[in-house]
Amino acid sequence: MSPSKPSPTSHSPLLTRISELALDMREVRRDLHRHPELAYNEQRTASVVAKLLREWGIEVHEGIGKTGLVGVIAAGNSDRAIGLRADMDALPIQETSGAPHASANAGVAHSCGHDGHMAMLLCAARYLSETRRFNGRVHLLFQPAEEGLAGARAMIEDGLFRRFPCAEVYALHNWPILPAGTIATRAGPIMGASDRFTITVRGAGGHAAQPHLASDSVLCAAQIVTGAHTLIPRRIDPTATAVLSITRIQGGSTFNVLPDQVQLSGTVRTFDPAVQDKLEATLREWVELTAKAAGCTASVEYRRIYPATVNDPACAQHALDAASALFGQALRAESPAATAEDFAFMLQQVPGAYIWVGSRKGDASPSLHHPAFDFNDEALPAGAALLASLAERRLANSM
Repeated sequence: MSPSKPSPTSHSPLLTRISELALDMREVRRDLHRHPELAYNEQRTASVVAKLLREWGIEVHEGIGKTGLVGVIAAGNSDRAIGLRADMDALPIQETSGAPHASANAGVAHSCGHDGHMAMLLCAARYLSETRRFNGRVHLLFQPAEEGLAGARAMIEDGLFRRFPCAEVYALHNWPILPAGTIATRAGPIMGASDRFTITVRGAGGHAAQPHLASDSVLCAAQIVTGAHTLIPRRIDPTATAVLSITRIQGGSTFNVLPDQVQLSGTVRTFDPAVQDKLEATLREWVELTAKAAGCTASVEYRRIYPATVNDPACAQHALDAASALFGQALRAESPAATAEDFAFMLQQVPGAYIWVGSRKGDASPSLHHPAFDFNDEALPAGAALLASLAERRLANSM
C-alpha cells in the first residue's frame, strides 16, 4: 500500500459541513476518552451517545445486546437500509498518554480508539440527520464489548438485524500504520479469526535430582512449545496464512521439585475456516502424541473467539469508490491483518465491508492497545465523511 496521504478532490458540501461538525465532535471524543468503560459496562458512554442522537432528532433504541443502542435516520419512502457501526468499549489498561483528556478511570483506557470510532459515527449521524439527502434508512449501530466479549454477536442474538434489517453494513477502524485520513480496505478477508487455547500437561512430579523416578511435565511442555511452532511451516499449505503463538507458561513453585502440572496458553490466527480446522486438529494431535512419548498426559481446551472478518467484494469496492470520490484516492490493502474484530459476526449475517482509516501522528504513533495510545483527531473528518458518503451513495439508487 502507498503511504501517501489523500486530499479532497473538491470542497464538496459534505466535506465542508463534516469538517465543521468535526470540531464539536472532537470535544465529544475527548470526553468519551476521559470516561472509558469496559465491555458491557458502557452505561455512561451509551447515555452520552443516546442524548446526542435525540438532540439531533434521531430515533434511538437502547439496551440491545445489554448496553448497545441503535439510532435510526429515515428519509424518503424506501425501506432499504444501510447499517453503520461503531464500537464503544475500552480496554483494561492504565493509560500513560499524558493527554489533558487522559482516562479518569484507573486501569481503563480507550487504547484502541473506540472513542474516535464513536465520534466519527456521531459526526456522520448529525450530518445525515441535518441533510437527509438519501432515500431509505440509516441504522447507526453503537456496539458494546468488541474487545473479546463478542458484543456484535450479543446484539445479533438480541434481534439486531431482525428489528433493524440492513441491506449492507459498514464499520471503520483507525489504523496508526497509515497517515491520518488515508482510507484502505480490500475484498475478502481483512482481519483474522481469533482462537485461544490452554494446554495442561500432567506428569508424575518428583525430586529434581531424581528425574528417572518422575515424568517431567516441564520438559514435555517445552517439547510441545518447540514443536507447536513448527506446525504451520510443516503441516499447513505454504500458500495459506496463519499465526500460532504460545504466550504463557506456568508451572512449578521451587528450584528442586519437578511439578506434576504445567499449563501453556496461546492464540491462533487464521483467515480460512479450512486452515483453522486443520490447525486445531494438528495442534491437538501434536500435544497428545508428545505427552505420550514423554510419559505424561495432556489436554487441550480450544476456544474459537471471533471468526475471520471477510468483506463482501462489491461492498469493499463501493467503499473504495466512495473514498476515491471524496479524497482523490483510496488504497486497496494488499493483505489482511492478523488482529481480530467481532464485526465479523455482522458480516456473517449481512454483506458489508470493514475499512481502515489512517490515524498516524507525524512519523510514528503508539500502536493500538499501547498504554500511551490516544486517537488522532486529524482522522475524525475523513472517517465521518466516508461513513456519511457511504450512506448517501448506497441509498441514492432508490430515490
